[in-house]
Parts: sequence; structure tokens; C-alpha cells
Amino acid sequence: MDLDVGYVCSHCDSYAPLGATQCPRCARPLGFDEKPPAPFRVPMPAPSPVVDDEPGDEPIEAEPLPSPDQGLEPTFPSLGEAIPPPRPEPAGPPVGPHRIPLRFAPTEALMDQARSYVCKKCYSPVPQGHKFCGRCGEPVPREVLGAQTIMFSRMLEPGKAKLVLIKGEGFQSDPSDETAYLLGGRQHPCGRTQGDILFEHDPWVSPLHATFFYRDDGKLVIRDDGSLNGVFVRVRSPMPVQPGDTFLAGEQVFRLETTPRPSDGNDAEGTQFYSSPKRVSPFRVVQILRNGILATQVCARENSLTVGREGCDMNFPNDPYMSTRHARVELTPQGGFVLLDTGSKNGTYLSVRGERELNHGDYLFIGRELLRVDISA
Repeated sequence: MDLDVGYVCSHCDSYAPLGATQCPRCARPLGFDEKPPAPFRVPMPAPSPVVDDEPGDEPIEAEPLPSPDQGLEPTFPSLGEAIPPPRPEPAGPPVGPHRIPLRFAPTEALMDQARSYVCKKCYSPVPQGHKFCGRCGEPVPREVLGAQTIMFSRMLEPGKAKLVLIKGEGFQSDPSDETAYLLGGRQHPCGRTQGDILFEHDPWVSPLHATFFYRDDGKLVIRDDGSLNGVFVRVRSPMPVQPGDTFLAGEQVFRLETTPRPSDGNDAEGTQFYSSPKRVSPFRVVQILRNGILATQVCARENSLTVGREGCDMNFPNDPYMSTRHARVELTPQGGFVLLDTGSKNGTYLSVRGERELNHGDYLFIGRELLRVDISA
């Protein structure tokens, strides 16, 4: 097979035979001494400023979520996090976990960069799939090739979900990466040592903690498999709660309880026990500390009890992730209880009893792992 060897002009792409000193079309000099074209730069959007609409609250600035290691009780995860908005849906095979570079996520500007990588040495465009620059021979970085493979691979089936890891024990947040667990099968157990999804570095996760599965109607459900610390899902609307249920606000852990029966009657000699005056209360909320120690216990004054940083029934002024008015527990006319998030920045999370259906955009805690549910359309 005969091959023509020569130069290709970087300005007009015209061919010139080997030994030519200038382009026959545009008369520009040829050879390896030719000056490279001007560097190509892909404009990146500026980060959105953090708006503090509530004085005193501390939103998260540099990372999606702050460190959960300050003041955290070891029995439960930390809630010291502001929730970032859902990211665009990348492509990927229906098994997980995967680390997806976001700089090649399917947005308008970055799609062009993924299709045509720009060589860092000579600033020439390199078509997708090429392992070397065609002009200077510089190898294409491995992460670019991997990103393109993930980018153009088979996508999740409609209705299937992925779990995006926002923050976790031993997890180092990288603004350019996204760790996701793609739930393409019928069910996916998760735990510290057992299951498809493993959190090996989180001691708050049980060996087999929970299972994600799809019902016959295609709905995604999470089941608590008898874990020690439970599964917590963020409250979006008023949620029914029962005595004994646990919920999280800021970095605090609470449990709803009914008001205990009086136990301060007369002794055997008929002497009345001396105590503070009591009032009728339908329920109380108890703060849980390390090793299950009970701390602050407050009985509801009327039919509701509020939790926040100040001006509430239970106040935590030193919790930087607690909003001024964070959450409220109410007694319903039917005699039940509901938990409401009163517009907090970092959310209120309720423990799962048995099973719980998950929707697109839900956030949940498994141990210290904060996950977001993204369901493909």
C-alpha cells in the first residue's frame, strides 16, 4: 500500500510534501518549528454565591456539606449539612459504584470538551477515542479516556435510580468528581461488610444495614434490615410519627415519647413526695447523647413542641447547623403525631419504620453516609 508522507498545515489543513518549507495554499511556514495556535479555553460557569437568608445560620461554602465530626454522637449520623441541588443526569452502566468526572457531565459547554479534548502541550483538538495528540504525540490523560467511556456508555433504564454520595465517613469530597451507586438490578443490599453497596470505613453502618429494591409497580423502596442505628430520610412534608421514633435536626438526635405516668405518690407512711408543680402534657421530646444517654427532656406545653437555635421550646444556640426555627412536633386532632420541618436550611430527618418509598430528590442517611436519590426519567 502506497502512503503519502508530508506535512498538514495547522492553519488551513492543506497537504504539502515532505521537505516543503511553506504551505502551498496559505504560504505559512511548515515544520515542527511552526508556532502553535492560541490556547483554547472552555469557559466555566462561575459558582453560585451562598445566600444567607437567615442570620446566624452557617451554610456550606467550599464543600457540598460540612464535616460531620464536630460534636457528633457516635450512635447516629450528623446532620451538619446544607443540601446541594441535584446534578445533571450522566450516562453509565446499570451497576455501581462509579466515579463520574463532572467536568465531562452532559451540559452544553462541557459536552464539546468531552467530544474534542484539547492537548495541554500544543493546544490542538484531539477527537474522541484518540489516545494521542495527532500533532505532537502527547498521550491523552487516562481520566479523559475513562470519562468519555462513561459518558457514551449505556444509560440507566427509565425509572431506575442511582444513589449519589454527598458526604460520608472516609469520603473525601472532590468538586470535580461524583461517586454514584447505580441501582440497575432488582434489589441492592448495603452495609459495612455485606451487600452490593459497601461502606467499609463507616463504623455506624451495620454489617447488613438496609436493602434498596423495586416493587412490582417500579417504585424504589428502602428497607431497614434490623440495623443498629437505623435509616433516616429527609422530611419534605408533615410526616406521621409514633412514640419511640427518632429524628435528626442540626447535629442533635431526638426521640418522641409519651408523657410518663406519675410516680411520685405518698410513701408507705403517707408522706407526699415534694416536687415542682406539674402541668398536663400530651407528649415529650428527649435529646439522646453518646452511648444512649438521655439529656434534655421537654414536655409539650400545649399540642406542639418546637426545636431550634433560639426562641423555641428546645434551644441549641451552640449548634451551627440548627436554624432559628428548625422543626416542630404536633399532636393531631385524631390523637396522632406529625413531624414538620419549619424551613430549616439543613433539613430534618425521620427514622424509617420497616420500609419507606423513595422519590427523586430524596436525601437519606445510612450511618454517616448522606445519599441523594436520582431517578432517571
